[in-house]
Amino acid sequence: VPLVESGGGFVQAGGSLRLSCAASGTIVIDNVMGWYRQAPGKQRESVATITSGGTTNYRDSVKGRFTISRDTAKNTVYLQMSGLNPEDTAVYYCFGNKKSWPPRDYWGQGTQVTVSS
Repeated sequence: VPLVESGGGFVQAGGSLRLSCAASGTIVIDNVMGWYRQAPGKQRESVATITSGGTTNYRDSVKGRFTISRDTAKNTVYLQMSGLNPEDTAVYYCFGNKKSWPPRDYWGQGTQVTVSS
């Protein structure tokens, strides 16, 4: 698995979780990294992304509650989630794009986040 996630789990509404994702082996992510999520019966959607220069982008429903950050030297991206609600329940996938030749996208295996009401 090229990207390895950790930090998912079960939390009550209003709680917090921190997800981490690290590239394995000799993989170098030199472009965008981010987090997507997929709830049962729904399509995968973008949650937050961060460029190599640190520019961030969030979907509207998580703005002000989630914070994405990355450690470029460690090929690691984080997602700090607070104010969680049941609508945030999903499998969260880490994503990374390498733009240097040969360019390609990488995905993690997913980590479950469950928020109870």
